Amino acid sequence: MTLVDYADRMNRAARAAADAGLAGLVIAPGPDLTHLCGYRPAPTERLTALLLAPGRTPRLLVPVLERPDAEAAPGAEATEVSGWTDGSDPYEALAELLPPGRRFGISDGAWAMHLLGLQRTLPDTAYSALSEALPMLRAVKDAQEVELLAAAGAAADAVFEEIVGVRFAGRRESDIAADLSARLREHGHSQVDFTIVGSGPNGANPHHEAGDRIIEDGDMVVLDFGGLKDGYGSDTTRTVHVGEPTKEELKVHEVVREAQEAAFEAVRPGAACQDIDRVARKVIGEAGYGEYFIHRTGHGIGVTTHEPPYMVEGEHLPLVPGMCFSIEPGIYLPGRFGVRIEDIVTCTETGGRRLNNTDRELRIVV
Repeated sequence: MTLVDYADRMNRAARAAADAGLAGLVIAPGPDLTHLCGYRPAPTERLTALLLAPGRTPRLLVPVLERPDAEAAPGAEATEVSGWTDGSDPYEALAELLPPGRRFGISDGAWAMHLLGLQRTLPDTAYSALSEALPMLRAVKDAQEVELLAAAGAAADAVFEEIVGVRFAGRRESDIAADLSARLREHGHSQVDFTIVGSGPNGANPHHEAGDRIIEDGDMVVLDFGGLKDGYGSDTTRTVHVGEPTKEELKVHEVVREAQEAAFEAVRPGAACQDIDRVARKVIGEAGYGEYFIHRTGHGIGVTTHEPPYMVEGEHLPLVPGMCFSIEPGIYLPGRFGVRIEDIVTCTETGGRRLNNTDRELRIVV
């Protein structure tokens, strides 16, 4: 990303704020700040905020001891950077940049202490969460972002093709998780966000944390892993089987595969996010497993591995080209096993494009 890219993003965000009836945006450390100006400070008790308003130069307020890092951010030259010192009131410094009596959008991840401090200083201002006020702010990716997500997906695919060649039986879930983590880094990931390995009955817990359970012959094993490569996320799930599966295991896996395929085929501009969820849920429900599909069908992905939009009932936001999100239906049979299949997908002008391309059939491991 270049300085021009970040300047354009900040300008577009300020214009979107005006279109939404907001006086401006207060951007806190986290994915919004990373997306808009490339600055990645750790959120702390010291206030950092990017102020965006239509017709005004972006202002980046930081603790003075962190100013050199802020000024080195790739988008910082498109902002006016100012610092506040320990012992002074950072909320007074921020309030000087905000017109009183107006409504602003604020990052969902802003710390409560910072928002409350700002409200104490400017009690006549009001705030709306960015995910509600500007739901499309990070949802639609440009061509360069899509290709970065595709590269992250390809790296995760390479990891899966390697992991199915290692031995599963007789090893702990945590051993396989460590293998996944190491391979993600070998394939260019700077950050590993999760390595879910759910074997046998643990696979019925969608967010099972890999533990000391010894994987056995006959186990179904859910593998869900991802992180950040070059600043953009990967997230894929495949379910493998140790040895030959039973007819029931094959049936459940096939139902999930059909649901995932049907949901992918439903991706098109103008379809509501909830439509993707409905299609996957219909396939699983008609197969008699509806009560065992216990989570949404998908989530957005970008500079974080989980972000809006969400493929879930009640989300009426229409798909538009450039949106990138997971499609990950699953069936979870308590005390027995689980199955999930997940790809990252981007909406195109004509339908959907998968950013994960490993085989979605049930793979046999040893």
